[in-house]
Amino acid sequence: MSKMFDWDEKPELNITPLVDVMLVLLAILMVISPNIVYEELIRLPKGSAQKEITEKKEIEISISEERKIKVGQDQFQLEAFADNFIRLAPSYPADSTVRISADGRLNYSEVMNVLAVVKKSGFQNVSLVTAQ
Repeated sequence: MSKMFDWDEKPELNITPLVDVMLVLLAILMVISPNIVYEELIRLPKGSAQKEITEKKEIEISISEERKIKVGQDQFQLEAFADNFIRLAPSYPADSTVRISADGRLNYSEVMNVLAVVKKSGFQNVSLVTAQ
């Protein structure tokens, strides 16, 4: 006669070997993890330690009521200022600060002409000084 199956019997799952394997792997991971070193290569930008810090030179331009323009120790007439300043400009660093002060009785256009010559000479940091 053929063997009869008992359909009411429920199979049991034995997870003990699975838990044992997982605990061994966890113990191995806990022992090894403090020894894992992560290394990231970083390229830092080159510093400016070898570059000396220097003060920017200031160029003082003053315009008198008589239309005489004084640049440092040099003095020019308003009509001859453009040519003389363009010739004089290379003796100053290009990043110099230029300060223009003018007599209050001068025409606005005369001061703006001086400003235009300074800008044309390549100076970008130009400020107009006002009287207090």
